[in-house]
Amino acid sequence: MRWALVKVCLAVTTMVVVAFAVPLGLVVKEMARDRAFAGAEREAAAVAPALSITTDRDKLERVVASAGAGSGLAVHLPADGGRTALELGHRRAAGRDIEAVRRLGRASTASVPGGSALLQPVALGSTAIAVVEVYVPESAMTNGVGTAWAVLAAVGLALIVGSVAVADRLGVRMVRPAQRLAEGAHDLGEGRLGARVREEGPTELRLAAVAFNSMADQVVQLLANERELAADLSHRLRTPLTVLRLNAASLGAGPAAEQTRAAVAQLEREVDTIIRTARDARPQTAAAGPGTGCDAAEVVRERMEFWSALAEDEGRKWRVAGADRPVRVPVARADLAAGLDALLGNVFRHTAEGTAFAVDVHNGEDAVIVLVSDAGPGIPDPEAAMARGRGSGSAGSTGLGLDIVRRLAESTGGDVRIGSSVLGGTEVRIWFQLDGRGPAGQARRGAVRRRRTGRRPGKLVSTFNRSRSLP
Repeated sequence: MRWALVKVCLAVTTMVVVAFAVPLGLVVKEMARDRAFAGAEREAAAVAPALSITTDRDKLERVVASAGAGSGLAVHLPADGGRTALELGHRRAAGRDIEAVRRLGRASTASVPGGSALLQPVALGSTAIAVVEVYVPESAMTNGVGTAWAVLAAVGLALIVGSVAVADRLGVRMVRPAQRLAEGAHDLGEGRLGARVREEGPTELRLAAVAFNSMADQVVQLLANERELAADLSHRLRTPLTVLRLNAASLGAGPAAEQTRAAVAQLEREVDTIIRTARDARPQTAAAGPGTGCDAAEVVRERMEFWSALAEDEGRKWRVAGADRPVRVPVARADLAAGLDALLGNVFRHTAEGTAFAVDVHNGEDAVIVLVSDAGPGIPDPEAAMARGRGSGSAGSTGLGLDIVRRLAESTGGDVRIGSSVLGGTEVRIWFQLDGRGPAGQARRGAVRRRRTGRRPGKLVSTFNRSRSLP
C-alpha cells in the first residue's frame, strides 16, 4: 500500500508539473522573442526622425552608425525625383520582402540566415517610402530561455521529489500501524498471548488497534478462566479419590488389592498433574528444543506394564514392538503417557473382553510413529471420531481422548490418523515430527500440508507393511 500511494502521488505530481511547465516554457520562449523584436523596433524608431528630415547619405550614415551600434541596422531609400536608390548598412533581407513592405506600408519580419529581420516602413513624402531593416540574431530571440527552462525543470523536479517524500511519509504513517496490527494478529494466532499493538496512526487504524488489544485481553482472560475452571473441577475429584484410597487401603493383601491401590495412587497423581497444568500459563508441550522431550519407548513399556494387569484379567492378548531401544520424541513425558492411556483406555472401554491389542513404535530419521491397534469391530466413521465432543458414536465416547492425542502430535508438526489394523480392528497412528519443532500454529499448518501432499519418508513408511501379528 505504501508504494502504491507513492506511485499514485508521483504520477499525479508529474502530470501537474508537465501541464504547467510546458505551457510556461513556451510562454517564456515567446516573451524572449517579443523582447528581441521590441528592441529592434526601438532601433528602427530612432532612425525614422532623421529620414523625415534629410536624405543626405553622409548624415544618414552617421545616424545609422549611432543608432545601430553595430547591431545590423540598414536603411533602404527608394529612387525618387531623379535620385537613385540608396542602401545604407548591410542588407540581409531579400529584395522582394523589402518591396512587399513598401507596397503594403506596414512593418513585417523576414527570415534571414542566422536569425530574422524587422522591416519597418518610413514615409519620406507623399509617395516615397524608405524601409529600415534591423537584424535580430537567433541568440537574441532565445536569450535567457535556456536558463528559464532549467529553472522550471528544477522547480518541477523539486516538486516531484517533495511530493514523493511526503507521500512516502504518509504511506509509512498508514502502513506501519497496519503492519504492526497484522504482526500482532499473527503472533496471537501463533499462541503468543502477550502480543499487543501500539495504538497509533490514522483514526481507523487506532480504533482497530484498540479493538485488537481488547480482544487479546479477553482471550487471555477466557483462557485463564478455563484453566481455573479445569483446576477447580479437577480439585473436586480429590474428595472421592480420598474415600476411594481409604477403601482401597482396607482391602488387605493380594494382587487385586495392590493393583487397585496402585491405580488409585496413579489417579491421584494424574489429578495433581491436571491441576498444575491447568494453572500454568505455559503448556508443557510448548517449550521444545534441544534436550527436551522424553523416551517414547520407555513410556510405552511403562504404560503397557500398567495396562497388562487388566488385560490378563480380561483375557486379552497384547504385544509391544519397537520399544526395546530408546526413541526420543519432542513431547513431555506426562503428555505422552496421558495420550497412550487415552488410546489404551479406549481399547478396553469400546471392545469386548478377550479382544487383542498391540502397540508398535517405529523410529525414523525425521519422525517417530506410534501405532495402537486392536482386533475389535473398528470405527465406522474415523473422521467423526476425531471431532472433539463427538467420538465414535458408541456409549461413553466423547472424542476427547483422540483430541488430546491429536493436539499432542500436532504440537510437533505431526498428525493422527485412524485406519484399519492388521489385527482386523482399529489402528490409531500417531506421527511425531522430529524436525518440526516450531510454534504450535506452524506445526498445525505443517501437518495440514503433509496431509494434503501425503509426503512421508519412504524408509519409515515401509515399516508399516511389516507383520504385526500377535504371538
